[in-house]
Amino acid sequence: MKTFTATPADIDKKWILIDAEGVVLGRLASIIAMRLRGKHKASFTPHMDTGDNVIVINADKIQLSGKKRTDKIYYRHTGHPGGLKERTAGQILEGAYPERVVTKAVQRMLPGNRLSRQLMTNLRVYAGTDHPHEAQSPEVLDVKSMNKKNTRS
Repeated sequence: MKTFTATPADIDKKWILIDAEGVVLGRLASIIAMRLRGKHKASFTPHMDTGDNVIVINADKIQLSGKKRTDKIYYRHTGHPGGLKERTAGQILEGAYPERVVTKAVQRMLPGNRLSRQLMTNLRVYAGTDHPHEAQSPEVLDVKSMNKKNTRS
């Protein structure tokens, strides 16, 4: 037996649409990371981009379990001495760019290398229901029905 290694000619990329309304953030991010990496395919190759293109809509209506909306803190640094800034997840979700919460969660579930930076270009996150990718005719992936723990009431 020989180990299968995908070549660029073997890669078949699909477009997947995920509605994030009412879905728990961590569970959604792990499903998206798996789809971006291509681990759901039999032709998975660790050093190749074999994953799908993922479109996430309604990122502003994501759910967080426990007290994470008020207690989870995102840090950034301005580059100046004493320039550490912090915002809670609730502040980001209510702000101008709520899709950054989903993007950061998915980014942190991927390995920190050049391949994962390339994989992140295959992720498109939108706060509302509108997206400009209708021409790609994406398949809808219903994350809510996969597991009853994926949603929060």
